[in-house]
Amino acid sequence: MKVEALRPAVLRIEALHALLVVGLWAVLLPAKVVETWALFVGALFMGVNFLLLSCGISWVLTPFAGKGRIKTGILLLVVKMILFLGLVLALFLRIQLDPLSFTLGFSSLLVAIVLDRLWAFRR
Repeated sequence: MKVEALRPAVLRIEALHALLVVGLWAVLLPAKVVETWALFVGALFMGVNFLLLSCGISWVLTPFAGKGRIKTGILLLVVKMILFLGLVLALFLRIQLDPLSFTLGFSSLLVAIVLDRLWAFRR
């Protein structure tokens, strides 16, 4: 799959991710099961991470691969991953987010990816 063809899929996945998070929030908030702030922070964290990863592949890794410098592109993506893991650590240690709500927001992107690929497979 070409990099240009991934852009619509990434946008579909992000939109589905947002719908899933809003749906989770609407269903679980009346029961006071989730903390709104942590749910949306987890969803935002994963959504931004996914966008940066997809942009990183198209803007960083692909041009470096064309010039034979794949290791440099991979190193830049690893640096992005380390920065995001550091941010998660700071969120849990400094801000005291509810881990269950954060995980629901975080993992809803994975569900959105699976659903999008299943729909694409059925077409």
